Amino acid sequence: MSQVLPLTPLDTLTAALRRALPVLPVVAVIALLGLPVSPDGGGGANIADAVSGLVVLCCAVHLLRTRRRPLSATAALVLGLPVVGISVAAAGAADVGTGITGLTRYLQVFVLVPAAVLLLVRDRRDLRLLAWSFVALALWQGAVGVRQYVTGTGASYQGEDVRAVGTFGPTDVMGMATVVAFGVVCAVALALGTTGARQRSVAVLCALALLGPLALSFSRGAWIATVLACGAQLVLAGLRRAVKVVAALAAAGTILVGGLGVGSSMLQERLTSITQVADAPDQSVTDRYTMWAAATGMWREHPLTGVGLKGFPDHRDSHASLALSSGSDIAGAGSAYHKQALLSPHNMYLLVLGEQGLVGLLALAGSWLALLVCALRGLVRVRRGTRDAPGPGLAGDRAPHGTDCALVACGLLVWQLVDFVYADIGGPSTVLTGVVFGVAGWWALMDPSSAPGTGAAAPAAVREEAAAR
Repeated sequence: MSQVLPLTPLDTLTAALRRALPVLPVVAVIALLGLPVSPDGGGGANIADAVSGLVVLCCAVHLLRTRRRPLSATAALVLGLPVVGISVAAAGAADVGTGITGLTRYLQVFVLVPAAVLLLVRDRRDLRLLAWSFVALALWQGAVGVRQYVTGTGASYQGEDVRAVGTFGPTDVMGMATVVAFGVVCAVALALGTTGARQRSVAVLCALALLGPLALSFSRGAWIATVLACGAQLVLAGLRRAVKVVAALAAAGTILVGGLGVGSSMLQERLTSITQVADAPDQSVTDRYTMWAAATGMWREHPLTGVGLKGFPDHRDSHASLALSSGSDIAGAGSAYHKQALLSPHNMYLLVLGEQGLVGLLALAGSWLALLVCALRGLVRVRRGTRDAPGPGLAGDRAPHGTDCALVACGLLVWQLVDFVYADIGGPSTVLTGVVFGVAGWWALMDPSSAPGTGAAAPAAVREEAAAR
């Protein structure tokens, strides 16, 4: 009888990499966003965008090799719905080149990358790997941002180079804030949904560590979206736990800020300004309101199809009031002082409304709403321990082992939909938006606890996960 040799750490690592091979291209996209961005690179394509194209190619090759059914009718409808408005708006663009550029970008972020991520994620272990990848990227960018604040090498804010922007530079001040916020949301989900004490402790420490960099980003939109997303996660995880956590955070905040005076005057002023957007708005808020009004004016003139993709900059001046400034002041973090033109309304919903009209907005928002409803439905089924999928031992594993994935998907989706009120696509971090919709799409449309029967390979994937435990 031959003796079975014990597995070495190298064998274990090799087996883990082989099992996770399909989803590793998505992990690579996330990891590449940790590389420095050229200060004068603008908001064009970067290496992460290029690799996202390879992710789509890898997905196609993977489907051919495994002979797996690509998508159910429901998934194809939800993910393909935005194509309607995007195509109509591309046809109405000012010129062919502009239309093709806008069409490519929108399809990348809202259709192709989400579909590829959805198909490459095979089970909940893959989704957890992506969640921890978000956390790792957030920790790296957060560490760079804190160093920028401490050493005075960040982006310019109120005349001082203290704004934490990570490796994204001053032209994409929302980049680091977005990445760190995603890390916070994923860490909170893993802390609330996991059953392992060690993983829960690590997730809690990561979430707490990321709060500092998020604060130093001075991004009010990211703060609001993170508070609402994490608040939704707490409520979805259980009202009793939510009350305890909120009470503990309120007590800690009172002690740190009120008692010990933690927080710079800049940070306190930025936080206070959230409640002053109507009474005494600063210039950035005034510019935003002005561009919102301009986008609304474009929609009134072209209610059904909008002014065409990438058409906002060309029509902005004819619809904006004199309150609009000449641009944002950009300086610091390796970039010389210059003015950055305001070429978007910093509101995704109004941008789509102005450029794609009601057709585009209903198609995109309808797709996002369907994802959210299906994701929340899956979370409810997980918490109730629904026994509607085949497989031995599956029902007993579902409730404790699926909550973290559900909270990751729901939290990221809620964060993105709230943030779209204050931001739109653009910049190096935009590719993460596609990954987020892909993660939420897998839970909403492919995991059998969320949408039974919608994914041909989903029940087998969950059985594989249960057997591995």
